[in-house]
Amino acid sequence: MTTVQPLEKIQTASGFVAALDQSGGSTPKALRLYGIEENEYSGEFEMFDLIHQMRTRIMTSPVFGGDRILGAILFENTMDREIGGNPTSQYLWKEKQIVSFLKVDKGLVQEQDGVQVMKPIPELDSLVERAKKNGVFGTKMRSVIKMASPAGVKAVVDQQFEIAHRISAAGLVPIIEPEVDIHSPQKAEAEVLLKAAVLTGLNKLGPQQKVMLKLTLPDEDNFYAEQINHSNVLRVVALSGGYTREQANERLSRNKGMVASFSRALTEGLKAQHSDDEFNAMLNESIESIFQASKT
Repeated sequence: MTTVQPLEKIQTASGFVAALDQSGGSTPKALRLYGIEENEYSGEFEMFDLIHQMRTRIMTSPVFGGDRILGAILFENTMDREIGGNPTSQYLWKEKQIVSFLKVDKGLVQEQDGVQVMKPIPELDSLVERAKKNGVFGTKMRSVIKMASPAGVKAVVDQQFEIAHRISAAGLVPIIEPEVDIHSPQKAEAEVLLKAAVLTGLNKLGPQQKVMLKLTLPDEDNFYAEQINHSNVLRVVALSGGYTREQANERLSRNKGMVASFSRALTEGLKAQHSDDEFNAMLNESIESIFQASKT
């Protein structure tokens, strides 16, 4: 077994980050795509049991390993559960050499100024401490930008960096995720505003403060090269944002130094009804295509 450390793995290894962090709001859709309808379970407890079974099937698959996957983003409910008798994040590192990140945001407020900022995270400090005890390496938090509003984009980025400072001070690496809606009629203009605001935030970090960025695949190829090469940035990962896997991979392959952090595009086509051989073959094809697109 290799003795590579999580920081080195994230910063230097080939691969991508698997986003397995659907929350309460997006879980029914994830289960439906997986072939489980809402009338097949009742209540949150059964729903989270089923999504954990799906995630466990993915994470324990022989094709899901640290040779192609750098990290996995987990929902809090997943971190609190076990795989093979070990807490999920410890299983991933010990058995697979995959680094864990925890989704810490509590969802979004209503749209204002063309954006949705995050709801308050009142238990952030205790959640981060729990994550550290579980061997989690970093966190992830998502906001959404829908229009090219200077005030809105600034509000999103300011909030992201404010919380990132707290997470960094507590000893974890934050993934900052200001998603630009792929359906926005002002997507390219919003990306220009976002790029400038993120650079301003990065330039205010101390030399030891390391962050990651999770960004929508840009309209202009290599648009985020400055962020990718910034001394405070460990990695820039791309979200699929509603693009199909084929579309997301095609865009990603044109962006040098950016690697995937796909959710729906990763699990696209997987079904609860698949035999293990069918499931593993489809997952392997998905992982390999995303891995190759991330290598450019």
